[in-house]
Amino acid sequence: MESPPELSQDSPREPILTLPRALTAYVLLIAVIHLRVLLPPELEYWTVEMFGFIPKRYDSTPLALTFPGGAGARIWTFVTYSLLHANLSHIGFNVLWLLPFGSALARRFGALRFFAFMAVTAVAGALAHLVTHEHATAPMIGASASVSGAMAAAIRFAFVQGSFLSFSRGDADAAARVPALSLLRAFRDPRVLGFLAVWFGVNIIFGVGSIAIGADGGSVAWQAHIGGFLAGLVLFSLFDPVPRAPADRFPVQDRG
Repeated sequence: MESPPELSQDSPREPILTLPRALTAYVLLIAVIHLRVLLPPELEYWTVEMFGFIPKRYDSTPLALTFPGGAGARIWTFVTYSLLHANLSHIGFNVLWLLPFGSALARRFGALRFFAFMAVTAVAGALAHLVTHEHATAPMIGASASVSGAMAAAIRFAFVQGSFLSFSRGDADAAARVPALSLLRAFRDPRVLGFLAVWFGVNIIFGVGSIAIGADGGSVAWQAHIGGFLAGLVLFSLFDPVPRAPADRFPVQDRG
């Protein structure tokens, strides 16, 4: 009688697009919060005013309007707006971009760093929106600023050989933990520059992503995207736990 074949001691290779737990939790949180649409219309819009980012809330003129939440909302809405979405397609668009970029970032950072990073880039997006829409009364909602920040951070290591956008890569965990490029070196990489040119071009021309809802009508908060993107690109190193390799040890990206 033949004995069964010996099992390999090697752990199975994890697919690149298997969602890490931190990203899964983030997406589920957004989905649960979106159940607010089941509330009566008046209460549903009250939640948008309470937790959406409204530049007019920070207006100190004598004719300043009063919004729900008081002084507390002037603080928490810098982050909470990013967890609200207009509809399922709005959520779907953001999740679509998070699948490759957010997955790699969540694996690299771990849960706490990932959530903190998404919050910081949300704040950066809100600040950019506030500067460019000083007296706007329409609440801005959507995770697009944070998604943009995740995309910017991921390109710091996305094109290094063995990473998740490389033609030669390991499993998902290994691909997420290759040494990152310094910011200066990233700006000398033609693939990074090409990505930046396309990303900025698309956002400036079309402004796809976050949606503002309210008396001012629906619009796209593309300035918030840029704020989140720049924050993610510049602040990546503050969150990155992976040691950076010396400049002369970076492998050349494969072309095949």
